[in-house]
Amino acid sequence: MDRTAEIRKVLIVTLALNVLVSATKIVFGYLTYSVAITSDGFHSLFDGVSNIAGLVGIYIASNPPDESHPYGHRKYETVFTIFVGVLMFITCIEILKDVYASLRGGHEASVTGASFIIMLATLGINIFVTTYEKRVGQRLNSEFLVADAQHTMSDIMVTTGVIAGLVLIKLGVPFADPVIGVLVGLFVARAGLQIIRESTEALVDRTMVDTVVIHEVACSIEGVVECHGIRTRGTKGCVFVDLHMLVSPDISVAAAHKIADRVEESIKARLPEVQDVVVHIEPSDK
Repeated sequence: MDRTAEIRKVLIVTLALNVLVSATKIVFGYLTYSVAITSDGFHSLFDGVSNIAGLVGIYIASNPPDESHPYGHRKYETVFTIFVGVLMFITCIEILKDVYASLRGGHEASVTGASFIIMLATLGINIFVTTYEKRVGQRLNSEFLVADAQHTMSDIMVTTGVIAGLVLIKLGVPFADPVIGVLVGLFVARAGLQIIRESTEALVDRTMVDTVVIHEVACSIEGVVECHGIRTRGTKGCVFVDLHMLVSPDISVAAAHKIADRVEESIKARLPEVQDVVVHIEPSDK
């Protein structure tokens, strides 16, 4: 199974689980007047929306390089990863609106044994989704899957907080529900900001690979006197490298070209995420 097909499979599985979890929480939250459970449900719902966005983004990102996009389309995956972060900010707004409505309505959350059973069951599903997405995302160097796993991880923390709030309500602290709702909203916004910040770094061509490793590999090739001006760009699983290589001024252009080919092959062998290496050949004065 190729990379795109495997990512698509993961997103479809997690989408189905997220829809199940969110529908359960939202319906039960409204029935019991629990703003914390309802808010947690909306958070899970946006997990599902991000899965759909991911399916679209992965489809676009899988297109091969063309005349207008010589470096390929992989950064579309990064763009849709930022969309996940934006969704988390929208989730925060929805949660705070629910908190406000709860305080104005004066409804007191009803906590039953079913409340704990539902929250614990959905917590177990979220733990599975997070572990599954993160493991596959790291193996495939998929920024979107890793970010989506982080999104679901925030859902785990939120659900844990909701369960703690239900315990406090059961112990006679009714305002625990809206307070937990506010904390949930702030936590979601913080996670969204982190995703946006990390994804934006890739769009502005942050260094993607340790240049010390590239220097070490290049200089280990026979015929390379020195190398400098090493630059990298791209995404985690699709990195482009360019560097300046110094060789003896006495060798032919053909010989220098063969050395550059060996440098390129060695860098790709050492760093599988590197897709292309451009070597600028310079004469050494040593």
